[in-house]
Amino acid sequence: MAEKKENSKVKTPTFRASFANVFKPRSPFEGQDPAYSVQMLFPKSTDLAPLKEAARAACAKKWGADKTLWPRNIRSPFKDGNEKNLADYKDMTVIEARSKMKPGIVDQNLEEIIEPGEFYSGCWARATLTCYAYAKAGNTGVSFGLQNLQKVKDDQAFSGKRNAKDDFDAIEDLEPKESQMPAGDDIDF
Repeated sequence: MAEKKENSKVKTPTFRASFANVFKPRSPFEGQDPAYSVQMLFPKSTDLAPLKEAARAACAKKWGADKTLWPRNIRSPFKDGNEKNLADYKDMTVIEARSKMKPGIVDQNLEEIIEPGEFYSGCWARATLTCYAYAKAGNTGVSFGLQNLQKVKDDQAFSGKRNAKDDFDAIEDLEPKESQMPAGDDIDF
């Protein structure tokens, strides 16, 4: 029987979602198994102590309480957004979470979100994660597993695509007036 991984669950502070692949799994690299994932962008001022404690606990569970016995060069799940060449990552701490299982997604009122356009890269959210340490193929590190997401609020989508409501005004009279209709031969391109 396979050994069951016991991971502790932790709830994140509010973050901005980026590369939100939470409705359909995607393979990050050719040959890798598809997974659901999200990059979480935390303003640098955010208190990430619970996430850092979970990372330390995962290391202690994997390699023991004595830090001197831990492997060197453990890959940290906490990345500096300033090192990315993306404007929205400036002054952010970036953490990626992945899962082979689809995360549950709810809104502020705990109503399930099933429409992919409702949870998007650019919205603000919270997540529940598991944390685990790994030693695989010569690499050692700590990663977060994605469990569930809660959308907290809307914001400008990172795709740059605007909401249709922002592009148009409401129309009261649906019938075009004679002056608004082009005359066939009068059109000059």
